[in-house]
Amino acid sequence: MTPLSDDLSLARAVDDLRRGVAVGVAGAQATLTVLPAELATADSLAALEEGARADLLLSPARAASLHLLNQRAAAGADAVFVTRAPWLDLVASLAAADPVADLATPFKGPFPTRPAGADSEAGTAALALLKRAGLLPAAFVVPGPPRHTLALTVSAAAALAWRRAPRLLVTSRARLPLAGAEDCQVVAFRPADGGPEHLALLIGTPGAVPLVRLHSACLTGDVLGSLKCDCGPQLHAALAAIVAAGGGILLYLQQEGRGIGLLNKLRAYALQDQGFDTVDANLRLGFEAEERDFDLASAMLRLLGVERIRLLTNNPAKLAALEAGGVGVATRVPLEIAANPHNERYLGTKRDRQGHQL
Repeated sequence: MTPLSDDLSLARAVDDLRRGVAVGVAGAQATLTVLPAELATADSLAALEEGARADLLLSPARAASLHLLNQRAAAGADAVFVTRAPWLDLVASLAAADPVADLATPFKGPFPTRPAGADSEAGTAALALLKRAGLLPAAFVVPGPPRHTLALTVSAAAALAWRRAPRLLVTSRARLPLAGAEDCQVVAFRPADGGPEHLALLIGTPGAVPLVRLHSACLTGDVLGSLKCDCGPQLHAALAAIVAAGGGILLYLQQEGRGIGLLNKLRAYALQDQGFDTVDANLRLGFEAEERDFDLASAMLRLLGVERIRLLTNNPAKLAALEAGGVGVATRVPLEIAANPHNERYLGTKRDRQGHQL
């Protein structure tokens, strides 16, 4: 049988993880079998632990919220391994992985950690795959490949390199008249690795140095009209600004919740209701404050033949990422959106903690 390519293997591994199926992750020195914590059941955990008791794998961000990074074994680690003592049963382990109930069950642990050692690469890759699957970056792990003969084992090195070189295919183009922007064409891009599709809206006559907006998908803001963020107003203001400029391009990137996915974004909303700002909410969930991949935008623009742009943004990180990806930014054009009582704190966090020029 011909072995699967790295892209196909990784895409299948992500799909398996989303279904709660354990997968193997093979590093240069060791292999781990990984079961997503949030989808684990008593039966699946028992099956995983037929040969050895599973450790609980956490991201450094989640470990920090549990005050584990002061332990020598966890300090500076890219993947934190919690040794599951007898009191860390399934329920207690899930409470450690999911922070939404932290205030309801504030006393957790103790959580003894062990050195990552030879498992470091496989553990770090497992966390990357869990994030790619839109799951909490937490898992039960045991040493060795999966015991089930049909289970998949993937390369840790391939998983860690997966986001670094996006390969996109233009799959379709069509005229797409929009309210307020009738002269519009949509171009669809499909990642070769099986990830979500992204869109470019070509409005009017973009010109040699077009006005470009990078907009990350936000179902709650763009479609449902959420007042907790400024995404919906930003989308419509950007379209209006491009029309007023005579034309330009809006890239619609499927990177919900700063790249953590829709369901995790809703978890972050629950944490915000408890008083955490958007940065701390993401960190408590185990993610970085920013998980989006703007290399996608550079790749899309290059496929469209665009080498230099005027960037419509308040976020200097987008400008830096595009220039690092080979797209020149002639100037930054600010996008001004009025605050409302529900998103004032959110906008303040973007300004004060994430460097947005508001």
